[in-house]
Amino acid sequence: MQSPKLLRNAQTQHGDASSVDVENIFLHRHMLSTNPTSGGNLPDREDSPKCVWFPDDQDGGPAESKDPPTSISEEKSETQSKEVLPEKRKASSTDDEGYVKKVKLDANGLKTKRPGFSDERYDETSYYFENGLRKVYPYFFTFTTFAKGRWVDEKILDVFVREFRAAPPEEYERSLEAGKLTVNSEKVPKDYRIKHNDLLANVVHRHEVPVTSQPIKIVYMDKDIVVVNKPASIPVHPCGRYRHNTVVFILAKEHNLKNLRTIHRLDRLTSGLLLFGRTAEKARELELQIRTRQVQKEYVCRVEGRFPDGIVECNEKIDVVSYKIGVCKVSPKGKDCKTTFKRIGEVGSDSIVLCKPLTGRMHQIRVHLQYLGYPISNDPLYNHEVFGPLKGRGGDIGGISEEQLISNLISIHNAETWLGLEEDQIVSGEIKDAAASTSVVENPINRETEKPVISQNLEPSNEIATQTCYEEPDRSFDSKKATSDPQCSECKLNYRDPGTKDLIMYLHAWKYKGIGWEYETELPDWACNSNIDYDQV
Repeated sequence: MQSPKLLRNAQTQHGDASSVDVENIFLHRHMLSTNPTSGGNLPDREDSPKCVWFPDDQDGGPAESKDPPTSISEEKSETQSKEVLPEKRKASSTDDEGYVKKVKLDANGLKTKRPGFSDERYDETSYYFENGLRKVYPYFFTFTTFAKGRWVDEKILDVFVREFRAAPPEEYERSLEAGKLTVNSEKVPKDYRIKHNDLLANVVHRHEVPVTSQPIKIVYMDKDIVVVNKPASIPVHPCGRYRHNTVVFILAKEHNLKNLRTIHRLDRLTSGLLLFGRTAEKARELELQIRTRQVQKEYVCRVEGRFPDGIVECNEKIDVVSYKIGVCKVSPKGKDCKTTFKRIGEVGSDSIVLCKPLTGRMHQIRVHLQYLGYPISNDPLYNHEVFGPLKGRGGDIGGISEEQLISNLISIHNAETWLGLEEDQIVSGEIKDAAASTSVVENPINRETEKPVISQNLEPSNEIATQTCYEEPDRSFDSKKATSDPQCSECKLNYRDPGTKDLIMYLHAWKYKGIGWEYETELPDWACNSNIDYDQV
């Protein structure tokens, strides 16, 4: 009799609803040190970042992240460009020179297969809908990276155990023995010592995190630009455990809108306006307008408490507490920042607030609302006691240092859970007691009696420009398309599906207006529960 699969509850995989925003932790998880307490304030980004196998693009909000990092596995990141890299040793022989040239040729070959630019990448797997969620059939994928200077002369297994947290040490050892983890396309022993310019590759069986099945509605499209209304829970582009379950992949696979240029970004849990360029020229034009603050942006959010009357302006400077984990706070040593707020309605004890960010700092709206004492009602990071009893109101983080704040953020969950299982918060709607805990507890699931609570309005619809339709997702799971790997630890686990509350943060990018253009989206349901005349706002 086959032994049943192990069961792991949502907290172990994705964190619980009362915890900090794992999205923000994992956006920069490649920068996390092995020792959590060592993550101090890094204003100059002098420390070399840890590396990950995942294309680690940050989904910073368009009004909240002026210079978001790009994929570290396929492009040079902003952080890397600011690093002081160790001096490379010159080749000592003609053989070495030939070897280096060979690796460079391999690297050039990789550039033609970047995510979002190759049909081969889009065809790796496909989608299916289940329980109001968009899911991805597991698939095999090769992660690659070049050796970092600090790895040189170290054993390959030691480097992976220390710096790559996506799998347990024994799994990397098995991958080396099976030839799935290679150096310069060749199998190596576990005691192989890394050399300069080594190209490391690891073939993994990849499981992606579910997202909402709500459609990505096209607001406007012409030969130069595509404007969409991004549902909450879907990242803009590949990051962490998300690849096919991202806006750029969904648009390419289902609507044949490929090679889109990212103009700005939204956090994964934020919904609303998202602009893509269809030509490089248009993308540069609109990106320049955003960077030079020529674009007027309006967001709608729902905050705790009754927000004050009139227009409230917050000019507090915002500083990145740590680039390693991507968390910000108000600080006099931060960068100039300005946001105006106005209460436009009420829902119970909460307020609906119109937000106009006049600068573009990371998490600007969320951090300023936290400082004012009216955090977004369901913000899993900035509305959390990890910032102290006052949750950061008035800049009060409970008298602890920034270094201790960083340590607390990391230690809320088991470090392996944070670093290895990424940035989503998946908690079944019925696990209310577990969701209130920050500990990792494993509870078996009775599939017959316990199911996640999913709102009916999350079911897919066909409202998006049908003339661009390219590939239709399966309406249910097709076992013939499922793949498995006997060495894959995730194939042996069952995870709870995310509940409705885990897919949404009450922050929506409503209107963008630039030079000669203006776009607006429909408002989400949570913003329409109050008698607000938005035409008069």
